[in-house]
Amino acid sequence: MTAVPEIGVLALQGDVREHARALEAAGARTLPVRRPEELERVDALVIPGGESTTMWKLARAFDLLEPLRKRVEGGMPAYGSCAGMIMLADRIKDGIEGQETLGGIDMTVRRNAFGRQVDSFEADVRLTGMGDAPYHAVFIRAPWVEAVGDDVEVLGRAETGTNAGRIVAVRQGRLMATAFHPELTGDFRVHHYFADLVRRAMEQED
Repeated sequence: MTAVPEIGVLALQGDVREHARALEAAGARTLPVRRPEELERVDALVIPGGESTTMWKLARAFDLLEPLRKRVEGGMPAYGSCAGMIMLADRIKDGIEGQETLGGIDMTVRRNAFGRQVDSFEADVRLTGMGDAPYHAVFIRAPWVEAVGDDVEVLGRAETGTNAGRIVAVRQGRLMATAFHPELTGDFRVHHYFADLVRRAMEQED
């Protein structure tokens, strides 16, 4: 696959530069997205970590919420990490009153499920389709997935500790999400996986 996708990074808050660096290492061009006209220019979007309630409020303030929903509903590939996972969930638990998401992945996600900032941790996770070696994942105020629909592929689960078995990586069609922050490591397998997903989507539309 030789296409060079233009992948936007939602630049309302979070690790925007770190995601851009990882995507460029995966062979993509990147663009920070803060406005609807920037969203229209990209082939796909990464929604970084941060605070999901703040991200939702900023997206509404920047008139991005409905354009984002329309692009996701229209088949744009998207990947969300941590708060981005919450944004792509059809259902959330422990959200604030009235909290909205973009939706798209048939899953129920619990906010801050692994604990508060002081409970952040690192752990190895084995990820389907991303090699045999475990992925050393960074969890910061991370959510987890409590339930998925029939069309959702579970890509990874927590393997150790009291939360072993919890779902931490998923994919549904052109959408994927992780509870952890792959942009904070030097291992860009998650970004390569997403970039390849975007290239396949581009080829299907040619």
